[in-house]
Amino acid sequence: MKNLILIRHAKSSWEAPLKDFDRPLVKKGIHDAHDVSASISKFLPKAYLIWSSTAARAVETALIFAQNISYPIESIIFKDELYTFDEKHLENVIKSCNNAFESVILFGHNEAITNFVNKFGDVFIDNVPTSGFVSLQFDTESWDKLDKGRTLKTIFPKDLK
Repeated sequence: MKNLILIRHAKSSWEAPLKDFDRPLVKKGIHDAHDVSASISKFLPKAYLIWSSTAARAVETALIFAQNISYPIESIIFKDELYTFDEKHLENVIKSCNNAFESVILFGHNEAITNFVNKFGDVFIDNVPTSGFVSLQFDTESWDKLDKGRTLKTIFPKDLK
């Protein structure tokens, strides 16, 4: 059994004249990331890896979640290849995970996340919002053999209002 939790980075700013990769979180994004991360502990597997895109907004989101779920910040694995908006590329990164690990929490970007959860989950989600949490489970022992799985839980900021 493999467990994958996908979390879309929190709301970020388009205000500053920065490259997309460098965009920081806005106050609402920080607030939403704290709200969602405070609501997920009972839906987390016992042990897991955290992977994050290296884009500023994903890094900031991963750090907020790690803090709130008591995950050691120095154990987060930052991957340049997770800075992608393409679900096929995201799928290839996920399928490269070492099979010794049963569970991964991944911080990334849309459209890749929404398209991935719709391809591999069993619940259609029109759009995974910023700070959105989607938990999937797969009946396989090998990451590279991922096929249709089950959507176990979604938590979106609007659900917590």
